[in-house]
Amino acid sequence: MPAAPPTLSPAALARCIPFFVFMALLALRGYLPAELGLDARWIYGVQTLIVAGLLAGYWRGYGELVRQNLPDARETGWAVIVGIAVFAIWVRLDSPWMQLGEATASFVPLDADGRPIWLLVALRLAGATLVVPVMEELFWRGFLMRWVQHPGFERVDPRTVGLKAIVVSTAIFTLAHTLWLAAVIAGLAYALLYRRTGKLWPAVIAHAVTNGLLGAWVIATGRWEFW
Repeated sequence: MPAAPPTLSPAALARCIPFFVFMALLALRGYLPAELGLDARWIYGVQTLIVAGLLAGYWRGYGELVRQNLPDARETGWAVIVGIAVFAIWVRLDSPWMQLGEATASFVPLDADGRPIWLLVALRLAGATLVVPVMEELFWRGFLMRWVQHPGFERVDPRTVGLKAIVVSTAIFTLAHTLWLAAVIAGLAYALLYRRTGKLWPAVIAHAVTNGLLGAWVIATGRWEFW
């Protein structure tokens, strides 16, 4: 008799559901039929609010993010430095061979006259800096990296995570991004920051700094393809 497939624990689901809801809505935004006459860009605001609500609902179960795991000044400083470095590298690694196809849901918050729709810009920036870093770090590093190390991931001290778990989780993280080489560097940087400090908050902060700087750069330069 075949063995039953493994089931995810409530703790795993709390880290997976916000991420997969976000990705499902992202796919909807990218493939929404034009015949419906809907402006798919506003879906980003909806998905940000939905995922923020899910994170808030599960918040008490995120042991990685409890007050006792807040970073000290040194760890925060390193997180900011890593975030800045990843941003500086990310915007330079956009050659064709460094890309996995083209983004299916590019975000261009301009009206018909080419002027920014500032509410769309604000929603995108808020989602990218406040919601996405928490959601993604809980999934990619807090859950997946530790789960690869051992299915009982909640008992895994991130400082003991091995090379296999870092490489596998980073490889899968890369597949979710168009700029694959930039994503490899970012994924490794955030994973190693988590492993070094034993705290998820530094990875969240670094990720937020990267996304915030990237958003400001995109707005300033009009390089919307990075969104």
